[in-house]
Amino acid sequence: MMGRRKFFGVLAATATVVAGGCGTPGTGRGAAMDVATFHARRRFAATPSGDIAYVEQGQGRVALFIHGVPLNGLHWRNVMAELHGVRRCIALDLMGLGYTRIAPGQDVSFVAQAQMVREFIDALGIDQVDLIANDSGGAVAQLFAVDNPKRLRTLTLTNCDVHDNWPPELIKPSILAARNGTLIERYERLIDEPELRYERFARAYADPRVLTDEIYRAYIDPLRATAESRDNFHRYWTSFDNVQTVRIESRLRELHVPTLVVWALDDVFFDVKWAHWLGRTIPGTVKVVALPGAKLFFPEDRPQALLSPLWEFLWSEGRSA
Repeated sequence: MMGRRKFFGVLAATATVVAGGCGTPGTGRGAAMDVATFHARRRFAATPSGDIAYVEQGQGRVALFIHGVPLNGLHWRNVMAELHGVRRCIALDLMGLGYTRIAPGQDVSFVAQAQMVREFIDALGIDQVDLIANDSGGAVAQLFAVDNPKRLRTLTLTNCDVHDNWPPELIKPSILAARNGTLIERYERLIDEPELRYERFARAYADPRVLTDEIYRAYIDPLRATAESRDNFHRYWTSFDNVQTVRIESRLRELHVPTLVVWALDDVFFDVKWAHWLGRTIPGTVKVVALPGAKLFFPEDRPQALLSPLWEFLWSEGRSA
């Protein structure tokens, strides 16, 4: 879009969604998926990379959600509940995470994940998406975007791996444990220890109590289900190499897809300077929004903090399309 004006500002995380009519922001909240519904709605898309698990909710233009680690598509349930009236919301599970089924030895690097996303939307017969991503899913989204800009209506990036900012220092012990084949055991120990779980995940959530026993098991159970799934999970971690994102910098500088960046300021993994790096680097950037009082996985425990700028962005871009 010509004459696009960038705005770098702070939006309060307590913002609410304004009610409106059909096809406008705030068409009304749908029910957020509980775990039973998440399992019941799961479908699989057969792709060359594997059988990709996904759930969907709503109708309209497609909004595709990509999660981080050790999560799966359930992470987006609260955001999807708000958007269901104006978007066909689809949340997939990345390879090596969640319920996606892949062959032993399948490449699970971020480059391979981006290729899988292309295969996935092809398998579902989807032409264009509004792509929304968090954490390592944000790196996958950037890689997909530079290879497939015409498949995107918009791109929304939240706290994520960018350029050479990853892997964060804080997760290097986890990478070592993954190399030793013991990382999944750390997560298993937290299944029956909720207080320890809340303490551990307080680094990533402002309110880690969102990880109820049922929600946490929906994340961890598929990772520990078989020797193969445990190995795939560990390979996800050991495939981390920021050369994958560093080498696309020049292509990000040519990305004119309308882009929104929403960044939690209390994130101990990814500093807000990377939000502004994205804003300066991607010429399609419309707005960079900073969120006080939110952490890495804020789309799950602070969904309104994302929804307020996201509603405005999607509605504005939809009207100007």
